[in-house]
Amino acid sequence: MEVPFDLASYVRVLKLASTPSWEEFSQISKVAGAGILLVGLLGFLIFVLMSVLPGGA
Repeated sequence: MEVPFDLASYVRVLKLASTPSWEEFSQISKVAGAGILLVGLLGFLIFVLMSVLPGGA
């Protein structure tokens, strides 16, 4: 494992990286938020079903 080679590859990746535009950041945030809400809703529906069904918690 060559340390200088590893550092050079990290620097190369950082040079290629760029800050996203506001539109790109906004779109990614909306998609991530929708995914979080969908997973939460699914969990809530499973909780309600398990509470209503006989033998539920």
